[in-house]
Amino acid sequence: MDTLLITNSTIINCDERQERCDIFIENGKIIEIGQSLKKEATRTIDCQQQSLFLLPGFIDSHIHGANGFDVMDSTQQALEGIANHLVKEGVTSFLATTMTQSNENIEATLVNVKNYVDHFEGAELLGVHVEGPFLSVKRAGAQPVEFMQPPSISLLERWHELSGGFIKIMTIAPELEDGLAFVKQLRNLNIIASMGHTDATMDEVQTAVEAGVTQATHLFNQMRPFHHREPGVVGAALQEDDVFVELIVDFIHSHPKAVNLVYKVKGAKQIILITDAMRAKGLPYGEYDLGGQTVHVEEGGARLEDGALAGSVLTMEQAVKNMKAVTNCSLEEIVAMTSTNVARQLQATTKGRIAVGYDADFVLIDSNLTVHKTIRHAQVVYEKS
Repeated sequence: MDTLLITNSTIINCDERQERCDIFIENGKIIEIGQSLKKEATRTIDCQQQSLFLLPGFIDSHIHGANGFDVMDSTQQALEGIANHLVKEGVTSFLATTMTQSNENIEATLVNVKNYVDHFEGAELLGVHVEGPFLSVKRAGAQPVEFMQPPSISLLERWHELSGGFIKIMTIAPELEDGLAFVKQLRNLNIIASMGHTDATMDEVQTAVEAGVTQATHLFNQMRPFHHREPGVVGAALQEDDVFVELIVDFIHSHPKAVNLVYKVKGAKQIILITDAMRAKGLPYGEYDLGGQTVHVEEGGARLEDGALAGSVLTMEQAVKNMKAVTNCSLEEIVAMTSTNVARQLQATTKGRIAVGYDADFVLIDSNLTVHKTIRHAQVVYEKS
């Protein structure tokens, strides 16, 4: 039986911190937490010398690729390559995120995720975030317009079956024809309905929230912006108490002051930090591919030929540092925004907290928020050299 004892840790949860704690873990699950536990374990990690904080592992629920791989490569190698890269930034779980492409390409990706064989060396694949093709052509961004289509419940049900029930989030423009019926069916299938790439008005958003929308995809980006006479998607998302908002905190997708505004209005309990990263993450600047489109990656971000942003090369570690820099948020709030909130949204009942009965998924960080060690299911999957 595999056991792990973590000693002298400062545990940070979204609503508390516990100092000088020991954690006893058995077969990847937290069995006991206390001070000076008298337990024999096959492995021990002592946190005392490095003065590190122990947080629940980060969860990236919106990521397209990394390290040269893209989810829509539809290969086991791509998923494994992304998973192995993510642990370097403290991510222990993720959702493989698709983009607007042909039905055939999306379906190949869904089947590939369903068949994924986890080799336990990288972040855990929790499911799929389907971004498109049921989006507004007015707010396309880097999503190819030629593959966009109206919401189709029959297609949704087919994809749900093909994925083996692995679709966890779907980004849609709820103002499209049959959009509200589609949202209701998402709710029936226990899939999070997230509004994104949408030109909805304030009133249309409020109606969509009543139908079941509970999230906003990369707030500010590719959605009807705030105007004082028509608050749009942004105005509605900021005011709807039941809507969580994704944020890409690279200071390219959103100005630091805009990020701080969201923090002040929504609070950490309704923000979900994501990377929306594409295959160039972790690689040098240069030219890359996203859905058959050339993407130029440089200091100013990842952009298409026309200058439109095409995802990011942001790491979750840097997103955390940026969020702290602009808001001076607490470590407890960082846990909420990187792990607890998304775990609750996904109904991942053993994620997002360090407590008895939960998965032993941790990230050890220092006072500068630098990742020193990533632990997934009690296995050290990354260690800073």
